[in-house]
Amino acid sequence: MLRDANILVIDDEAVIRDGCSRILTKEGYRVKTVEHGEAGLGLIRTEKEPFDILLLDLMMPGISGMEVLEALRTIDPNLIVIVITGFATVESAVDAMKRGAYDFIAKPFTPDQLRIVVNRGLERKSLQREAENLRKEREKSLKDIAYEKSRITAIIHCMVDGILVTDPDSRIVLHNPAATRLLEIEGLEIIDESLRRCVKSEDLARVVTEVLDTEKSKYVEISQEITLGEGTGKVFLRTNTAPVLNEDGEIMGSVTVLHDITQEKQINRMKSDFLTMVSHELRAPVSAVQQQLSVIQEGMAGSITEKQGKMLARAKERTKGVLDLINDLLNVSKLDSDIVVQHKEPTALEDIVRTACELMEPEADTRGIRLKLVASQPLLLVNTDRENMEEVFVNLISNAIKYNVEGGSVTISLMTEGEFLRIDVTDTGIGIPKKDLYRIFDRFYRVKSPQTRTVIGTGLGLPIVKGIIDAHHGSIRVKSTEGKGSAFTILIPKTSG
Repeated sequence: MLRDANILVIDDEAVIRDGCSRILTKEGYRVKTVEHGEAGLGLIRTEKEPFDILLLDLMMPGISGMEVLEALRTIDPNLIVIVITGFATVESAVDAMKRGAYDFIAKPFTPDQLRIVVNRGLERKSLQREAENLRKEREKSLKDIAYEKSRITAIIHCMVDGILVTDPDSRIVLHNPAATRLLEIEGLEIIDESLRRCVKSEDLARVVTEVLDTEKSKYVEISQEITLGEGTGKVFLRTNTAPVLNEDGEIMGSVTVLHDITQEKQINRMKSDFLTMVSHELRAPVSAVQQQLSVIQEGMAGSITEKQGKMLARAKERTKGVLDLINDLLNVSKLDSDIVVQHKEPTALEDIVRTACELMEPEADTRGIRLKLVASQPLLLVNTDRENMEEVFVNLISNAIKYNVEGGSVTISLMTEGEFLRIDVTDTGIGIPKKDLYRIFDRFYRVKSPQTRTVIGTGLGLPIVKGIIDAHHGSIRVKSTEGKGSAFTILIPKTSG
């Protein structure tokens, strides 16, 4: 209840005015009194601090209390009016309350009766203020929400990346101009339309459906690349799709961000083409240098001294390293161009692995390393590009020899595992540190340690191996323990039928 309320008394009887003022002032209220309605309305209009309670006599000279009530509807409709009447008829009190009065008190009244009716009015005023404050807060909240919505909409519409939001039924509820441009659906009204009907990419529609239908999608964001158009008008997009959750963790829809990577693809293709061109141009002269070094080293151009022979051997070894790098760069460019696998045919993978072992056997013998091939029967055929698959196993077996210990061993085992053919290449070498395991398939990355310092390499072998395996729709993984060796496991799908 209000303890510092402003109260106005309008009554033509001085004794009523004085009595009300004295009683209410003792209660701590600020009280002002006037003797007729015109003066009261003037005071209500001009007072800086609005009145909370009006004690109003109905029967006064000049304008009556009823007329004051009518005027208050436009001046201060929230003013709490308590009617004072000496002609205490129920009809007049009811009529006054119909016109906006809150309560009434009949003359003569006691101080307690006045306090009770005034306190009741102040309680009403307090509730009225609380309701008004709540209304203002609600209006402010609505304005804030409208402002935030407007701001978010402006931000989304200005974004270069496309934004696409759907409801739980895959209907589009929000998008920006970038999304309609990237998805080639400009000029169509797509709000509340099915995503599958509006977009040309079946992959995008499938991923959105997967996000909305899968419980696990609450914790997953799905990224993919999609292609739209054909020929020179082809557009490449990277999409990231995630669920939209409410406070209870329920899926309310999905949001997809679309990023145009067409230019990146073109730049990468140009780099790959340049790399291919440079590598091809370098390979011929470097091969010629290596051949000439061999001719001189073998004495076909005249006798050479022992010292000259050693120098030629080092030069030839370095030249071989350059050729290896050129060949690796050519293979990388093929991976980037998606032409690494050009011809697949049903092949007995055991024959490819056996050929790779035979090629690497001289190097293994030089270091006293035992090569062992274990194949379980019967082994089924797999669809492979023989030349590329041979490169995979030559690379893995070569690494297993290079990073092995003197007198160690390398075991290659083949077996079936469900719908796959499994190949394990296991060595007893120096192993790979745990901190380096997750990076060994990165391009140009090499493990740095005292044991690997003398091993020549480009850091492209394993990335090429992984690229070839991926192109065969297979997988490769590695387990390793420092000082005990490594095991590479490859899974290749078996030939159907």
